[in-house]
Amino acid sequence: MVKRLVLYSDGGARVNPGPAAAAFLAMENAEIIKSDSRFLGIRTNNQAEYEALTMGLEYAFTVGAEEVICYLDSELVGRQMKGEYSVKNLELRRLYLKAHALRVRFKKIEFYNVSRSNSFIQKADALVNKTLDEQT
Repeated sequence: MVKRLVLYSDGGARVNPGPAAAAFLAMENAEIIKSDSRFLGIRTNNQAEYEALTMGLEYAFTVGAEEVICYLDSELVGRQMKGEYSVKNLELRRLYLKAHALRVRFKKIEFYNVSRSNSFIQKADALVNKTLDEQT
């Protein structure tokens, strides 16, 4: 069981909407313990960002994490998850509710927006692009 997990997630689409992928890195004690990516089919960038966050939260739940710190480069997703922005788009609302249902499973969860220049976000972005390159 993992007490505290740090997640870096990223999603992207080649055109918006277009072929999309999502990826995350899970870290414990400053070491990457899991990385994963998935081709999503046709999605928007924001949908892919939510899918990436959800993938990371699902992993965190499966390893029994009690506390999760989430780093995202998507200001929209980060602020929606913090309750600072409302979720008006119906498809994003569905994805938000899925992520929200996962967040309540943890004793503590935090969301932080970070720059795309963050080295771990860049690693997640590289996984997204590798997955897209393999599928398109």
